[in-house]
Amino acid sequence: MNRREAITSVAWLLGGTVLGADLFLNAACKPGNKDVSSLFEKEQLAFLNEVAETILPETSTPGAKAAKVGDFMAVMVRDCYTTEDQKVFMNGMTELDKTADEKFGKNFMECNAKQRTDLLKELDIAQKDHQENKKEDEPNHYFRMMKELTLLGYFTSEVGATKALRYLPVPGRYEGCVPYKKGDKAWATT
Repeated sequence: MNRREAITSVAWLLGGTVLGADLFLNAACKPGNKDVSSLFEKEQLAFLNEVAETILPETSTPGAKAAKVGDFMAVMVRDCYTTEDQKVFMNGMTELDKTADEKFGKNFMECNAKQRTDLLKELDIAQKDHQENKKEDEPNHYFRMMKELTLLGYFTSEVGATKALRYLPVPGRYEGCVPYKKGDKAWATT
């Protein structure tokens, strides 16, 4: 092999590596424009914020609405979910409203905090049953998606990481075993 062939081979190898990395990185979430109105309307974002706030309400720490979890859910559904999962999620929002109407005679947004909590507890039981009995090719239950996105959005937000969890912005050395006393907040960084 002469020098020219070696350089060509290395160029092909490095080019393949760069191209492969780009394909790998672009295979997951594909961020779109910042406007989620292509999939969600303003009222639906408010709806998602209320669902999230019911799951993680404000207590001594800010709730999910303060972390704008509804907007986070919309971005994740738009950019990261398959078309099939997007349909399940969107239909789930309608189904949640329909269930609230059947149970309380009003839509989810009109329900009081106790009614919302009771309804979401029932849906949580239903989604657990669905997950245990679903076939491999069946999609997840819509409420499971909502709950997972709420938790992910909240605990990865600035509000969740700094107010609900213990946060050390510039960590020192790694300590694999840190004493924990009952009632301590979990660590956001370690």
